[in-house]
Amino acid sequence: MAQQVQGVIARAKGEPVRIETITVPDPGPGEAVVKVQACGVCHTDLHYREGSINDDFPFLLGHEAAGVVESVGEGVTEVAPGDFVILNWRAVCGQCRACLRGRPQYCFDTHNARQKMTLADGTELSPALGIGAFAEKTLVAAGQCTKVDPDASPAAAGLLGCGVMAGIGAALNTGNVGRGDSVAVIGCGGVGNAAVMGARLAGAAKIIAVDIDDKKLETAKVLGATHTVNSRSSDPVEAVRELTGGYGADVVIEAVGRPETYEQAFYARDLAGTVVLVGVPTPDMRIELPLLDVFGRGGALKSSWYGDCLPSRDFPMLIDLHRQGRLDLDAFVTETIALEDVEKAFERMRHGDVLRSVVMF
Repeated sequence: MAQQVQGVIARAKGEPVRIETITVPDPGPGEAVVKVQACGVCHTDLHYREGSINDDFPFLLGHEAAGVVESVGEGVTEVAPGDFVILNWRAVCGQCRACLRGRPQYCFDTHNARQKMTLADGTELSPALGIGAFAEKTLVAAGQCTKVDPDASPAAAGLLGCGVMAGIGAALNTGNVGRGDSVAVIGCGGVGNAAVMGARLAGAAKIIAVDIDDKKLETAKVLGATHTVNSRSSDPVEAVRELTGGYGADVVIEAVGRPETYEQAFYARDLAGTVVLVGVPTPDMRIELPLLDVFGRGGALKSSWYGDCLPSRDFPMLIDLHRQGRLDLDAFVTETIALEDVEKAFERMRHGDVLRSVVMF
């Protein structure tokens, strides 16, 4: 039987979100209903509210979540009721050209639940990233549920569902940071500081955090940065070169998503170095670089999609590292809040006051 629960809805571009009653249908074939325990407040949710992603209002926001599977539909074998799971937005299809070439982390046909959750009047909702987890319960494709160690904290575990995984994966998967490498991370919000942590996990010898906010730089030092640069008062390119013997970093991770910071990343890397773009730009942004510099500096210019992660591989591994005390996911949880505090959390996010606010159910 369909259930009615409370969820955070964005009805129109730029309007404050509101809590409304939503209807969650029983899971159909290949689907699961998950009782949400925690969901992080991510910039992507704010982008949905602002109409920066698409205009398929109304949106059911929230996607950085962990919870317990309540029920599953026909044919579901990967999870069962009672499983503690992290929700992901890369439910691989297994049939597209990327999957068939053995590269499911690039799946080009990821899927979501086929049924729609609705408002009480029957209006269909668009769940953020196919998840919609600012709700007591949500309907997802079963492949969006990744089973992990149930002893993990839901508040910390859920953050792997988006921002923290994007940052760690930008270093480990996309950037292929290796032991002894030098790494610069430009932009030290939640994703950037996760990249700092990923570089530390990989064994980087030098990790240079770059930001305009000293508070964020202090957090980066706690999470593994060996050096910090305030780019409001110093030229970041010159500073990174100075800290790397005049050469530039082996890997530069751009976690802002702006043309200015991308250009800084491009010139702050060593010859044959790697630039990783994990910050999300807006559709209107453009960049211009001398093509001779693109050729002459060599190396690789990469974009990181979701940290190029494979949830079934990466989530359990990172949760195990967290449980062993080797990955401090709790450091990203600045505060825990109630469902009705999401709009206030967006404001704190805008002002850079938090790494993550996490809704607890």
